[in-house]
Amino acid sequence: MGKHNKDHHDRNDLTGEHKLGDAGQAILAILFIGVWLSDSFFFKYSTGLNEYISLTVRLPVGIILLILSGYLARASMKIVFGEVRSEPAVIRDRVYKYLRHPMYVSEILLYLGLLLINLSIIAAIVWLLGIIFLYFICRYEEKLLLARFGSDYEQYMREVPMWIPGFKNRGIS
Repeated sequence: MGKHNKDHHDRNDLTGEHKLGDAGQAILAILFIGVWLSDSFFFKYSTGLNEYISLTVRLPVGIILLILSGYLARASMKIVFGEVRSEPAVIRDRVYKYLRHPMYVSEILLYLGLLLINLSIIAAIVWLLGIIFLYFICRYEEKLLLARFGSDYEQYMREVPMWIPGFKNRGIS
C-alpha cells in the first residue's frame, strides 16, 4: 500500500468510510487466502475444475487480472490518499472517470486472479461473499458522498458505473 497517510481520518477533503470496512476487508482477505491456499495446495477438496480448464488458459488470464488489480489499487490509492484537495470535491479524473470504486474493484480482481490460477469452489464462495460485503460498503460510502456533495455526486453516479466500465447505472436508489 506504500505511503498510506496515517492522518487520512483528519483530512477535510476525504468523506469517510464504514467503520467496519477496513476490519471486514482484512477478515475477508485472511479468510479467502486461508481457504484458497489450503484447498488449492493441501486438501484439494473443491479443486476438480482445474482438470477441465487448462492452466495454460487460467494462468495468463489470472496474471493479467492480478496486474490490473495492482494498477487499480495503486492508481486509486495515489489519487485519494496521495493528493490533498484544497476544496473537497467529487473525484472524476483518471481511474475515477471509469469506475466509482476502483479500490474495491482491485480487491475483487485480486481474488478472481488467484481463483483463476487455481480454481477452488470453496474459495469462490468466499469471494462471492466478499463481493456482497464490498457492495454494501460501497452503498454506505455513496450515502456519505451523496450527503456531502448532493446533486454533483448524483450526476457522477449516473455517468460512471460502480464497478464495471461500460455499464451505466440504471437509477439511483
